[in-house]
This record gives sequence, structure tokens and C-alpha cells, in this order.
Amino acid sequence: MCGITGYIDFSFATPDGVLDAMTDAIVYRGPDSRGTEEKVNDWCKIGLGHRRLSIQDLSPLGHQPFVFKQYSIVFNGEVYNFKEIREELIHKGYTFISGSDTEVILKAFIEFGDDAVHKFIGMFAFAIYDSIKQEITLCRDRAGVKPLYYSFHNNVFLFASELKSFRNHPQFNATVNTSASAKYFQLGYIPAPHTIYEHALKLQPGHLLKLDIKKRSFVINKYWDVVDFFNKPKFTSGEEEITKSLEELLISAYKYRMVSDVPVGVFLSGGYDSSNVAAILQKHYGAINTFTIGFEDKKYNEADFAKEIAKHIGSNHHELLCTEKEAFRLVQRLPSVFDEPFGDSSAIPTLLVCEMARQKVTVALSADGGDELMAGYTKYTSNASLFKSIAKLPSPLRKTLLPLLSIYASLPIQKKEGFKGKINLLHRLLSASSKENLFRYKIEPAYFSDRDLNELLSFKHQALQTNFDTFSTLNSFNDDVNKMLAIDYKTYMVDDVLVKVDRAAMAVSLEGREPLLDHRIAEFLAQVPSSLKYHEGCSKYLLKKITHKYVPEHLLNRPKKGFGVPLNRWLKGELNEMLMDFTSEKSLKDAQIFNVQKVQKFRDNYLKGNSDDAEQIWFLLMYQMWYNEWMK
Repeated sequence: MCGITGYIDFSFATPDGVLDAMTDAIVYRGPDSRGTEEKVNDWCKIGLGHRRLSIQDLSPLGHQPFVFKQYSIVFNGEVYNFKEIREELIHKGYTFISGSDTEVILKAFIEFGDDAVHKFIGMFAFAIYDSIKQEITLCRDRAGVKPLYYSFHNNVFLFASELKSFRNHPQFNATVNTSASAKYFQLGYIPAPHTIYEHALKLQPGHLLKLDIKKRSFVINKYWDVVDFFNKPKFTSGEEEITKSLEELLISAYKYRMVSDVPVGVFLSGGYDSSNVAAILQKHYGAINTFTIGFEDKKYNEADFAKEIAKHIGSNHHELLCTEKEAFRLVQRLPSVFDEPFGDSSAIPTLLVCEMARQKVTVALSADGGDELMAGYTKYTSNASLFKSIAKLPSPLRKTLLPLLSIYASLPIQKKEGFKGKINLLHRLLSASSKENLFRYKIEPAYFSDRDLNELLSFKHQALQTNFDTFSTLNSFNDDVNKMLAIDYKTYMVDDVLVKVDRAAMAVSLEGREPLLDHRIAEFLAQVPSSLKYHEGCSKYLLKKITHKYVPEHLLNRPKKGFGVPLNRWLKGELNEMLMDFTSEKSLKDAQIFNVQKVQKFRDNYLKGNSDDAEQIWFLLMYQMWYNEWMK
């Protein structure tokens, strides 16, 4: 696991020391060494930078940029099956000077061209420079576990693992993308391909970018998309056969993620996904380290469940309690860890569990992706009859009901937690102009409604094209559940869950691995009928069936809690002073996007107990803290 960055400057104006600064901006991604390479040719000045966290081949032979013939590579991630690929290349006449997967990636690319990526099992983001073709190739893994950003503006092409590297290049224009800001308030994250900056984009998962240096132009091609597998006919084989095949895939994926020359551990929440990973690995390897975070508030605490599971499987278990004081310390770190606004409050316990794990191991396995692949969220099946009923209503009748809904929402009645969110969802559904929009509103969150944003923001935002538009590409082999799984896989999972885990782990120089996101598992599950994912009221049916072979059902069969935090209590307690500071008149005016009085009224209404908008207030705080960190 590492960090990469680089520039291609067609104006030849990049000063000395800039590449070092871009590279060192992400030093925590690779504290073991720094590598840089700069060249000047007839067309441009080129710089490649790398920070190394030594995982495979700890010797200097794994140093990057790795150079062979006219090629140079900087690489972030792991290709777990690199030894098999190396053997194939040896049979073709290649020799190797290191035991690293970096050398294998480069020589596979030389031998097979862009098709080499289809051989890789792993998580990766890399850049390869060919000095003869004068071409740069950027590539990001299929699921998007590893990040990769790029920018082409002011005659300079930039790329990096994180946006903060760009801030160290004098030609980068750090202008806020206001439409992306508005989208952040609705989702809690900024969806690909957009970023918080107008002149920076995310390279999407499963994509290759080719920059032709002589022509000063680039093209982006998709080499993999989970939708292609959702659009295949569903398996017709029996439940037992499908279950057996899935278990074999899980075991293979988990074993691959144990490939390391440094200690490896597992995050154990006590839920089905992480328990499955930990139990299978404990059986095959024995004495693994497991790590759990708990909370003082029992409503959010699953640590006791995780401890019971760890005791049953026999892992070497570690537990830490997240106190309000601890949370306050971590909240202050969030803007530097997430260098664009990020509203998922579970980043706090994620960062804390990463800190704890790093004291014992250098690599930790996380069980993300299970919910998105195997129907773990209640939204996939909840309110199904409501959606069907609304879909049957004629459009004129739906519009008639909208003002009645607004009147009901404004009545002085006792409003339970989550009331506003349900009202907002119902309002969006009633206002849907088509079946496609109705479905989209079911899966795409809107923590702030369009009406809220029109009041709170001082500008008119533009609609953004995002992967929520995937709905139109999903064919009739998919029912609503599979369609939602496909969309969540390409949106929430990539731009929220994986961003959270990557940044939190890398902030403490810990490599996070995602075994459930092995592309072979995704391809397989995309072709499994949804009736085996959500079966007779049981979510994650197949995974649970497999897990019960390793962990007794009574230790796992309980309501899902997720990795939430007691935001409401924190915002009105330990974090209140911080909230008031960052939503002061001066602070809100500085950000230049808010209707200040409206925002403060919204905040005060929440603090008085007249609303349940803790998530929305948190998004506001995170935006303001980001702005203060990066834009002042």
C-alpha cells in the first residue's frame, strides 16, 4: 500500500521541489521511503512520485518508481496473484530482480498491453510512463478500493492518490465546484467522477486513462463494470450448488488477502460480514488478530457481540472504547484525513479502530461490500408495497397530495426520530415524474431536500451526472433488489464506504484490504437471483447460511446496528462549542455558499429539539471544517 502522484507539464514551468512536495503531502500513505523521477523531453516536463509502505518484498528492490527499459511505474495497492502471473511471464522469457508485485504489473503490461489488467486479482491504482510512445497510462481497480484523481488544466496534467497532492502544484486551480458542494449536502459525499474542485476528477473504478503526450489529449476506456454481470441471465442451478460455489470463492479471496511479508489482522464488528471473514481465516490460519471498537452508548455498541464471536473462533482479540473525549480528538483530524467534504460520521470509529490495529499489524482486512452485494440494507426491501402503490397513482393525483403532505409535516405533532427523512422521501416519491425517477429516489439519498438546499444555499446548483444514472443500463434480468444492489455498488460503496476505509487506514499507515470486493465474488453474486440474497424475510441469506457453518446462529442473529455513532448527543454536548464556532456568522460568510441567517435558523431549530436533523447538521459542520482546513 502506497501513495502515488505525478505531473506532465506542457509549459515546462514546474519549479524544482514541487514533485517532492506533492509526494510528501501523502507521506502517511508510505512512510518507509520516497521515490521520485523527473524528466524533460521535447514535449513536456514529467514527474513521477511515490511514497512506500513496505508490504511485499521489504528490500530496496521494491523501490519505486520502478524502471525497466523505456517504462516507469508508480503503483498503489496489491495484486495478490502476482506470483502466478510472474510464473507465466518467466515461461515467456522474462526475468525478475525483485519479489514485488510492482515489477510483475509492469512486465505484464509490457507483454499483454492493457489486457494485462484482466489478469490481476487485487486492489490497485497505477501510472505507467512509456518514454518511446510518449504515453501515460493510469489504471484503477475494478471495485475502486484504491483512489486515483486527475486534473488537466493550465497546460498541466496531474494525478495522485489524494487531492492534497494537487494543492502543492502552483498551476492547480483550487476553485470550489459549487454543484458538487450541493450534491455533498444531499448524499454526505461527492459522487464520482466529480470532486470538490472544478478542475479535478476521480478516475472511475474499472477504467483506464491514456494520455497521448504529443497530442496533449487523453481518452478514458472502461475495462470492467459490475453492471455487465448483473445484466447476464441469473443462475438456474440449485441453492446448494450456488452456496458451495460462493463459499469456495470466499475462501479463495480471503486466502489471497493474507499474502503479505508483514503482520495481518481483521476488523471484527460482530456482524455477519466481518464474522464470516474472521471465522474462515481463523480456521485456515489460526491465531489471527481481531479488532473491535465499542461505545459507551449501548444503542451503538456491538463490542460485546464481537467479543463473544472472537472467543468462539479463538482469535487474539483487541477492543477499545470510543469515548466522547476520544471522538472530539478524532473529529479535529477529519478535515486533513478527508481532503474533500465527507459526511459519514462512522469515519470516527473507523479511524479509531485503524489506530488501534496499527499498533499490532501493518495490514487489516475489512468486510466492506457484503451489504451491497448480498442485500444487507433494509432499504432494499422496506416499503416495497408503498413504492408499488405510489407507482400506480396517476401523476395528477400525486401532485394533489404534495401540498397535503407539506401541511401534515408542519403540524405541531410529536415527531419521532427519522420523521423528517421519511417526509422528504415521501415528497420525492410523490413528485417523481417517471417510473425511473421513482426508483432512483428510492435508492439515492437526499439528506437535504431540493427545497432545503434552495433555502440554505446562496446559489442555484446544477444537476450532476453520476452513477445513480446506472438504472437505465440495467436490463430485465434484474428485479428491483438487484438493480438497487448494482447502483449502490457503483455509488455509495465506492464514494463513501471505500473512501472512508482507505483514508482512515492510510492516515495511520495501515493497509486496508477488502476481501469481499474480490471481483470474482462480485461477478458471481451479480448473477445470483435476488431471492437467494433476500430470502423469505432473511437478508444476506447465502452469506448467513455459510457463516453458520463456522459461527453458531445464536451469536449472530440480532438486529443490524451498523457502525453508527451517537451524533445527536455529541453535537449537543462535547461538540457543541465546535459546531457554534464553525456556524458563526463570520465562518458561514467565509465559505461564500450559504444564506447565513437561514443556516443559523436551521441549526438553532435543531439545537432546541424541534427537529431530528443531526445528520444534516453534521454534514454542515464537516463542510465548514473542510473549508477552514483547505480554502483559507
